[in-house]
Amino acid sequence: MLFNSLTFAVFLPLVFAAYWLLQKQSLRTQNFLLLVASYVFYGWWDWRFLSLIFISSLVDYGVGLLLDRTEEPRKRKLLLGVSLFMNLGALGFFKYFNFFIGSMVDLLGTMGIQANPWSLRVILPVGISFYTFQTLSYTLDIYRRQLKPTNDPIAFFAFVSFFPQLVAGPIERASALLPQFLERRSFSFDAARDGSRQILWGFAKKLIIADNLAPLVENIFSNHSQHDSLTLLIGVFFFALQIYCDFSGYSDIAIGTARLFGFRLMRNFAYPYFSRDIGEFWRRWHISLSTWFRDYVYIPLGGNQLGKARQAINSLITFTVSGLWHGANWTFVLWGFLNGLYLLPQSLRKNRVKRTRIIAEGRLIPSLGEAGLMAGTFALTLLAWVFFRSTSISSSFAYIGGIFTAPYTGGDYTQYLRPLIYSFALLLCEWLRREHQHPLENLGVPKWARWILYLILVQLIAQYGSFGEQEFIYFQF
Repeated sequence: MLFNSLTFAVFLPLVFAAYWLLQKQSLRTQNFLLLVASYVFYGWWDWRFLSLIFISSLVDYGVGLLLDRTEEPRKRKLLLGVSLFMNLGALGFFKYFNFFIGSMVDLLGTMGIQANPWSLRVILPVGISFYTFQTLSYTLDIYRRQLKPTNDPIAFFAFVSFFPQLVAGPIERASALLPQFLERRSFSFDAARDGSRQILWGFAKKLIIADNLAPLVENIFSNHSQHDSLTLLIGVFFFALQIYCDFSGYSDIAIGTARLFGFRLMRNFAYPYFSRDIGEFWRRWHISLSTWFRDYVYIPLGGNQLGKARQAINSLITFTVSGLWHGANWTFVLWGFLNGLYLLPQSLRKNRVKRTRIIAEGRLIPSLGEAGLMAGTFALTLLAWVFFRSTSISSSFAYIGGIFTAPYTGGDYTQYLRPLIYSFALLLCEWLRREHQHPLENLGVPKWARWILYLILVQLIAQYGSFGEQEFIYFQF
């Protein structure tokens, strides 16, 4: 089921009403309703893949209980291995089977060996990369003795399948989200009101910006050899806005929807395009995934504790694996590796500056130095996005080459004018509200002014939205 579908517009109010009507019932009854609703939400796409979520939940629930009761290190490693095998095995098969078969055939071809490849028509289950990482955080934290397992299977299964963030995150840690399923929840009008505002902003980003940029980006990237350098530059700028508004829009809707049910999800985006260096960018972009790889890949590899050379290798490995997580294509691997390279000079610097404060905090306009750092970081990000969006490495380099060499043709750019205005309007809104969780939070204006703004956004969504037609980009991951 898509957030931007009429089905969800019916589904959400029904579940919301039933959920709070059960507030006086037992906590398990509420959790059971969420579990059933989440399975309906996911099964609406393809009910057959509900078995994957069920098996993943069942395995990690059982492994968690056994890990807590087992003291022998060897048996504990074996139990952890069962969880890793089941989760990463399923992820690897559905997401990478044909990719590795094809890569092996290509490699043999370079050595003059002709192979007769065979492949399976494997359908990638929506959200598998997200919920497998979420369940893995549970068993990994129990294995490290950083978390106690739950004895409540309904709460655990609801935690794994929680429908607001099931298919595209945020990737919640068990230590943060699972306890919320084990505590009584009461309705908060303030939380529901702010959640509704965040949902509205998420839909505005997705339907007004991302979905209107999508066909333009597709045309430019698919026919990049036919466009001049200015059009190619506009294309990658539009893709940067498309993927940001699409993915952060999903996160806003997910976080806001969770608040309607009394849950708090972690922030997943913090205005990343206002970053002053690549390190800050990755602390602001897809925060739940970045921190997951930091805690479960980078730090176990040794992090920054084994010298500068090892730190550089660990960082490159982590970013490369993160790129592969995004999809079965060498373009994603190169994209991840490139971001790792971007980070090396900053990581290896002796007097490393870690920028955590909001840029130009308390000021309307950044300094020239801040603006320069922000522009440079954005330029590097645009370059990396070319690899992320392209279908092959060769087309990536051809696209980048075209930006610098394709002759200006003086074509018709009027079709890009309105999307450019909307894109810069979005960036301006987010710049002015960058000290808040989302731009509609605590507006500080009279009630009538707020409602005028809400109605304008609803009108724009109704006018430009393509409901149920344009999937979220990260569904493919």
